[in-house]
Amino acid sequence: MKFLTHYLCSSAFLVLLFLLASNGCSESDRLAEQEISESNNTDPLNLVMRSRVETEPGSDIWQVVHHQEKWDPRKTAIIVTDMWDRHWCESSTERVKELAPEMNEVLIEARHRGVMIIHAPSGTLDNYKGTPQRQRAIDAPWHEPPAGFDLNAWCFLDEEQESGLPIDDTDGGCDKPCADGQPCIEKEAWSSQVETIEIHDEDAISDNGQEVYNLFMENGIENLIIMGVHTNMCILGRSYAIRQMVNLGKNVVLMRDMTDSMYNPDMPPYVTHFRGTELVTEHIEKYWSPSILSSDLTGRPAFRFAEDNRTHIAFVIAEDEYDAHLTLPAFAKNHLTEGGHFAFNVIQSDEDEITAIEQVRDADLVILYVRRRHLPQSQLDWLREHLDEGKPLIALRTSSHAFETWTEFDPDVLGGNYSGHHGNRPPDDPPTWVQLAPDAHSHPVVSGLPDEPFRVASWLYKTRPLAENATPLLYGRVGQDGEAEPVSWIRHYGDAKIFYTSLGDPRDFEIPAFNQLLLNAIEWVTDG
Repeated sequence: MKFLTHYLCSSAFLVLLFLLASNGCSESDRLAEQEISESNNTDPLNLVMRSRVETEPGSDIWQVVHHQEKWDPRKTAIIVTDMWDRHWCESSTERVKELAPEMNEVLIEARHRGVMIIHAPSGTLDNYKGTPQRQRAIDAPWHEPPAGFDLNAWCFLDEEQESGLPIDDTDGGCDKPCADGQPCIEKEAWSSQVETIEIHDEDAISDNGQEVYNLFMENGIENLIIMGVHTNMCILGRSYAIRQMVNLGKNVVLMRDMTDSMYNPDMPPYVTHFRGTELVTEHIEKYWSPSILSSDLTGRPAFRFAEDNRTHIAFVIAEDEYDAHLTLPAFAKNHLTEGGHFAFNVIQSDEDEITAIEQVRDADLVILYVRRRHLPQSQLDWLREHLDEGKPLIALRTSSHAFETWTEFDPDVLGGNYSGHHGNRPPDDPPTWVQLAPDAHSHPVVSGLPDEPFRVASWLYKTRPLAENATPLLYGRVGQDGEAEPVSWIRHYGDAKIFYTSLGDPRDFEIPAFNQLLLNAIEWVTDG
């Protein structure tokens, strides 16, 4: 049974709410935090929320937006969705077993902070008959739902309010055969919630939307964190889950590292299982609710499945001159998705501070495109920690003057010496020409690039002299006969591999040689 259209929030309205939330001033945040702390004698939940905003209506080009909210834990609930002891798809059962201990740690912290925990192992409630947690949900006083809401019905996809799901799960979504080598057969295999997830005395148990609504209304719950399985099915469609609760006006977020999907890579769009999960998460971020990471509660790195052996890339973007917030995600989509070797997190900000920069701790590689930001030392420390751990960095164009609060970043980390550029070149001035450094022809970072000079859109930076251990790979000139400047080089910063290029104008991303250069650089910095 579908929702009544009258009660479905439009995606544009949700986007407006996200943008308004992100524009709150620091003083109002401080007062809100003080109010929460004083009223409940507890600290607020500081949540970094990721959503997606369509750049222009109908463009299908989505920009990642981060903002931070402070939630009162006493007005917040977590619903653990369908973390069953067994699933008909054996590979799904194994992933639940792997996820459950990490999820339990999140719940321990949330419970300690005063968050209500509701366990929803759908279809298994007879197993909990007579328990105080089950009785708590049954005994909650009944509250009349808004007119038109059937709180016990499945909430199907409504194509008037959201696009179709980005993955095809019509085959049931099981990604591997069962142990006998045959396809797993759909059936009700579950009998309870997986035992690894503790159920405490103060928790509740329910798989009923009306009961959950009663608990929320009776306890003043305004905020909801959804975790569990599966994003493309129960996480969206259950009577107590995302579509329902967003339409009821609750503040809803998906904890994106505490979830999984039912997706078979043999079905469209023919990506890896873990990329399929990410695509559904992106769908949710576009049309329904933001997502957060478990790190916001635990302070630990985000969870990653053992089989997810992709290279995780964090694009850190904070500049207002070159549209990097559009060009880098488009580059990733067009050049890095085939084969499922990479995962992406776009960390973008238009302000001096970069709200989600702590998420670089989950990255195997950081790709930096930042210009003259006054980041506080606490945020710069996340990049320092990434480098100190020997993890690689790729920096583009304005990143040579990325931080006003870390002016040594260019000479110390990148190995450059930025001192301006050769004019703001208008269209009729001599173009910038790039060619291989004399001794670089055999280097893998320039493999496949033309031997002859090629034209780029970026005007030329002054970057000499380079650090002694920097190896120039490409030189640029203004016109064919201008003075040569290094435009791409490599070096090591401790154990961390570094690649820098002063190229990166939006039109450079239309040049095959530039895209090949970035692909080669990614392969070089991540290879052993």
